[in-house]
Amino acid sequence: MLRWSDIDKTLFIKGVALEYRALAFLLLSVCIMFADHRFGYLEMVRYGLGYATTPVYWVADIPTRVSFWFDDVFVSRTDLLEENETLRERLLVAQRELQLLESLASENSRLLELREATEVIPGEVMPAEIINVSPDPFSRRVLINRGAQDGVFVGQALLDANGLMGQVDEVLPFTSWVLLITDAQHVTPVEVNRNGERALARGSRVNSMELDLEFVTQTQDMKAGDLLVSSGMGQVYPKNYPVAEIISVFSDPGQDFSTVRARPLADIASTRHVMLVFASEQTVMPALDEEPVRAPVTGGVIERTPAMPQEPEPEQAEPEVDNGASAADL
Repeated sequence: MLRWSDIDKTLFIKGVALEYRALAFLLLSVCIMFADHRFGYLEMVRYGLGYATTPVYWVADIPTRVSFWFDDVFVSRTDLLEENETLRERLLVAQRELQLLESLASENSRLLELREATEVIPGEVMPAEIINVSPDPFSRRVLINRGAQDGVFVGQALLDANGLMGQVDEVLPFTSWVLLITDAQHVTPVEVNRNGERALARGSRVNSMELDLEFVTQTQDMKAGDLLVSSGMGQVYPKNYPVAEIISVFSDPGQDFSTVRARPLADIASTRHVMLVFASEQTVMPALDEEPVRAPVTGGVIERTPAMPQEPEPEQAEPEVDNGASAADL
């Protein structure tokens, strides 16, 4: 027999509607969010919950880490060899590109120095590049990529960014041979920048990278460290361009001349980029408002004034004699 006590009495209790409960929780959430945003009451709560949920994240990440571990452990030997080969090729390509970048940076630096050096040279200059070196051990010459088609002429001066290098001694259609100042057959008129003492610098027969100063008397004021510049004599090299630096001066009382050795300032053994110098045009003022006449010469153009025509001397008028006049009147 069913008794009243066995019946659940909660079934007959009228509870709060579900909609009102949801609305209450929504309002409570809004209030909590506003209070947290405005006053930061829940910062410590979130900090503590971060500690509490860390193990959960770690456990959830276990399958992914185990999968990666299996992939690393059971990778095949073939895959490793292929990967090493690919990495080795990439390393070689990267090293080549790095060397190329270093070479380009060095070349740009040399070109910038060459451009700055051309600003102090009178006349026009032409850039050139050394493309070969003479195989003759007794001749110190280099081949440049400029020739007769570019206006190069025998005797033309060749410079680099640091100093004088030599002069052209053979011109071909598209290339030219340049005799360096360190050649024993080459003589360069120089002067000491400090006091103007003049001398002749010839390529040393003993050291291929040095110069010997000839006919330097023991009374001339020269010492180690002096800068030698081109004197401009001979009108081959531009005046006051750096040539060499004196490295030693030896005077023997029993000799007439001192032994002076110098080191060229130009990077003769390493430079590639050089420049050819063209003499500046000299204009002579013409007489009688006549146009100057240009006479082409090897290596440039000079201007001269044509000879002035000589005016004929005036003829002396013969005295007129009156035949009817007396001797006294004459």
